[in-house]
Amino acid sequence: MTRLVPPPLSLYVHIPWCVRKCPYCDFNSHATRGGESHIDYTRTLLADLDGDMADFADAIAGRALTSIFFGGGTPSLFAPALIGRILDGVAARLPLASDVEITLETNPGTVEHGRFADYLVAGVNRLSFGVQSFDDAKLRRLGRIHSAAEAESAIQLARRAGFDNFNIDLMYALPEQDLVGALADVERALALEPAHISHYQLTLEPNTLFAAKPPPLPDDDDAWSMQEACQARLAEAGFAQYEVSAYARDGRRSRHNLNYWTFGDYLAIGAGAHGKITAADGIRRRWKTRHPRAYQEAADHAARIGGDQPVPESERGFEYMLNALRLIEGTPLADFSPRTGLHLSAIEAPRREAIDRGWLLDDAHRLRTTDEGQRLLNDVTALFLN
Repeated sequence: MTRLVPPPLSLYVHIPWCVRKCPYCDFNSHATRGGESHIDYTRTLLADLDGDMADFADAIAGRALTSIFFGGGTPSLFAPALIGRILDGVAARLPLASDVEITLETNPGTVEHGRFADYLVAGVNRLSFGVQSFDDAKLRRLGRIHSAAEAESAIQLARRAGFDNFNIDLMYALPEQDLVGALADVERALALEPAHISHYQLTLEPNTLFAAKPPPLPDDDDAWSMQEACQARLAEAGFAQYEVSAYARDGRRSRHNLNYWTFGDYLAIGAGAHGKITAADGIRRRWKTRHPRAYQEAADHAARIGGDQPVPESERGFEYMLNALRLIEGTPLADFSPRTGLHLSAIEAPRREAIDRGWLLDDAHRLRTTDEGQRLLNDVTALFLN
């Protein structure tokens, strides 16, 4: 064992409600019924944060938040004043880095005219638009509540309000999609001049409507052709791929997601939210009660916690590699021991095997996949399973 060194610290805030549950979504999200109190949930979030801060007081003492991420669900269902109240409450409890990144996920169908300027005033400095496609037929098939025109209008409104740092989420390999359609979505996104694009393949996740009733999806070869062609177009447009599904202009990588992928720490508040904290005596994962009502009813006591357990030494190497190898540039080899508490010898045998197979670069300074390793990433990370 080596000494654990606390990594950067982030905060994840989960807003669990959506206008409608999408058939492909396996996140902890619930269709709104109109009777939820956003004010009460805001109070619950801050009470939850108070509880975590008390429990992890020694581990987080003196550490500033480098990023805050509002995810969901659909955080843009919450009025800017409530997002501001949450951010003010966080700032009153924890120090924020001078350049803290604060991201709000938004559904283009839930943001009214004028709201973006108010989100900016509240402290949000980065937006993530869940567009998924600019093809209206595909959007209907995905169960989205917005049209392509509404997505473009929302993004243009955000830009006029002062946001220049925003992400567009796009999916490919959609039901009955072809290569031309996948590239057309990328072109529509590029025309809106985002700073960041998340481009990921639609997959059938367990316990979703699509898993129970699978739509006709492109086969693996067609999906791979879409991925390669879209990667090339994004690169041509100046978007560097830095993670399996993430592309950014210079200086606009998602700091919050990078913290996940480099085995950083994150407090997590909200129904079903998952966090990870490094302390002197080990690494802990904590998650919250999933259902919003049960979570809120337990706001002031331990029942809000759905689970809390240490990350065993035997699992840390795999968890680190599972995240780090998603990064195209990999991570410094020197980060492994301080972030896992393990000696490099813990992963030397599988690392050497991956190098011999041509999946990892034989680099004394970085953990980084080859091009083949990136294509076979699941096989590479499986080598590090204990």
